[in-house]
Amino acid sequence: MQQDNRAFQEMLRPARERLRHRRPEDIAEKTGAAFDGAALRLTVLGRETFVSYPAFDPDPALDGWSVLLLLHYFDLADGSAVSQENVSFGGLREGLIRGTKFDRTAEEALGRLLNGKTPERIRAVCGALGAVFTSSRADFSAVFHLFPNYPITVNIWWADDEFPASGKMLVNASADHYLTIEDAVTAGEVLLNRLQQIDEIS
Repeated sequence: MQQDNRAFQEMLRPARERLRHRRPEDIAEKTGAAFDGAALRLTVLGRETFVSYPAFDPDPALDGWSVLLLLHYFDLADGSAVSQENVSFGGLREGLIRGTKFDRTAEEALGRLLNGKTPERIRAVCGALGAVFTSSRADFSAVFHLFPNYPITVNIWWADDEFPASGKMLVNASADHYLTIEDAVTAGEVLLNRLQQIDEIS
């Protein structure tokens, strides 16, 4: 997920500018954050994060794409309830092309991540990002809260005598109320990258 610095800054600037005209209390109400008078507080992939107002600088610092996603999340969130249903990225509004392509990318990336790993290892990698483990039809399910109202679920099937381990990434059915399809795909890429980074360094 490389980025041209100048082009990236051109995306960050208007994203911050749009938010400076918003009441922080309104942003907090619609995103699941809390406003303490100086900063918006929320959990980003298991880490408590403070976002200054009105500069919108996160502490601790986030990578560039995560900052842009967070700003877009603050801007687009309408406060809709998180759905009880998960869908593929291709199942999101306008997700037929970009979302479906990412679904394939995610399956391939998860297959590489799972190759040769024990269930205990994968649980530890997911846990490092604050995953909540749930029961499902899959052998293993981990729910990651990128932002408070934006859960992403990874379902995993362990290897057996006939098939290698495999995985699917799903997004909540309410995701369209919080990010665009372009942002949703970026969010999935961010999560995949973080999982891979943790696996490599831990």
